[in-house]
Amino acid sequence: MEHFLCMDGQHVAVIYFRAGYTPADYPSESEWRARLLMEQSSAIKCPSISYHLVGTKKIQQELAKPNVLERFYENKDDIAKLRKCFAGLWSLDEPDIVRKAIESPELFVMKPQREGGGNNIYGDAVRDTLQKLQKAGSQEDAAYILMQRIFPNISAAIMMRNGTLHKENAISELGIFGAYLRNKDKVILNNQSGYLLRTKVSSSDEGGVAAGFAVLDSVYLT
Repeated sequence: MEHFLCMDGQHVAVIYFRAGYTPADYPSESEWRARLLMEQSSAIKCPSISYHLVGTKKIQQELAKPNVLERFYENKDDIAKLRKCFAGLWSLDEPDIVRKAIESPELFVMKPQREGGGNNIYGDAVRDTLQKLQKAGSQEDAAYILMQRIFPNISAAIMMRNGTLHKENAISELGIFGAYLRNKDKVILNNQSGYLLRTKVSSSDEGGVAAGFAVLDSVYLT
């Protein structure tokens, strides 16, 4: 039985989530009930709750564990190619990794389950946060993961801010867009559909465009 979501007497075909990615978006049970109502409807969700969750830091960390990719892929060459793209990802219940992060915090990034930039923890703050969590002895550490810090190549760039050009040392991050549509277990569409290049000054830890840390850029191949 299909459950239609209706507004002004018309069926809603697509629900696009511009918000709903942080706990602040769900201040009461009313918001959770609204999310459940939308998820249970026949409208196309962008993203659905399953697709939303699979993009979280915790799921990325779980996928990096040994023998997990083998649950989804049979081709060993494909698995090797995917693993080659992974940075190190660990939960905070691995004492050896936590000890290394406290000793050398500059080699790690501490990430909560957040999106949009401005939430990650870098440098000495990694050590301070880990030690604080250890002293507290609570389950709050389950909200974080540790990631191997990536040190990309630095290049010269001209950036414009408030109408003024600035020459900066910059680093870039390339992301690939995908279009994915399914109906229960039937995959209807699964295609690569463009890219996003973010560029920021090399001295900035954060990289979110909407948060004001990075700018949109274009690929120039030589």
